Amino acid sequence: MAEQATPAASEAAAPNEATPSNPTWERVQVARHPKRPHTLDYIRRIFMGFSELHGDRFFGDDAAIVGGFAFLDEKPVMVIGQEKGRDTKQKLHRNFGMPKPEGYRKAMRLMRMADKFGRPIVTFLDTVGAYPGIDAEERGQAEAIAYNLREMARLGVPVVTIVIGEGGSGGALGLGIANRVYMLENAYYSVISPESCAAIIYRDSGRAADAAQSLRLTAQDLLGLGLIDGVAPEPDEGAHTDAGKAAEMVKKTLQGALAELAPLTRQALIDERYDKFRKMGDFFAEDHISQGHISQGHISQSHISQSHILEGQGA
Repeated sequence: MAEQATPAASEAAAPNEATPSNPTWERVQVARHPKRPHTLDYIRRIFMGFSELHGDRFFGDDAAIVGGFAFLDEKPVMVIGQEKGRDTKQKLHRNFGMPKPEGYRKAMRLMRMADKFGRPIVTFLDTVGAYPGIDAEERGQAEAIAYNLREMARLGVPVVTIVIGEGGSGGALGLGIANRVYMLENAYYSVISPESCAAIIYRDSGRAADAAQSLRLTAQDLLGLGLIDGVAPEPDEGAHTDAGKAAEMVKKTLQGALAELAPLTRQALIDERYDKFRKMGDFFAEDHISQGHISQGHISQSHISQSHILEGQGA
């Protein structure tokens, strides 16, 4: 005679219909939507007279990064951004938006040109990360990104960055040292992708949704942490539903930022940008070292903890 299932066993066997919502993961999925506008889509809708420039003058051209002079409200600017491509052929040509060293070096060449002629710089970030292939590593991927971080901090013109989709790790940051950093409402900006984080922390890349929530990578999270300067709104269902309206919102954001930075002198722009990034991650200090005080979360060079003294003396 077959045993009848108990009510408890029946409930356990039933699928979990009330799946908890995860707004963070939902935004990540919107940021990755295949029809979401890319850099060239925004350039066509926001700027006039875009003239693309190619090559890093060392190795070659990298189609994953596009850049050139253009006009915003009849004012010349330098526009640089990461481009993923739309169809399969374009994605292969653009390397799925993952730049190689020559891409970052091309970007820096264009930035220096803009600095020379006093043109503001606008950068669009949209990449899952820098290309991790052997050829990129052989040509100095890490050095190219690190070089950009240092040199962007020294530019004497206004620099405005906006994350329009995925802001993946150093691959995005290599174009992101700016006076003003904005994100679209459904974009994300993180030191690591949710899948990679889940694979490391949970040993299971399938838990990417949990990792995304813990990473606090949305525009709203980063604005609350003081890591970005503002959030550009999108159409109700996302930028992919109305690219024209999304471009209008991005344009207003850029106009406001450039108008705010226009009166600043060359040195003021450099100092402000440097101070902006130096303050990031300082969640424990209440007083600045320049005031002669050391916060509870920091150790002064003139004070050595008792444990270090004991270790130095030995038993």
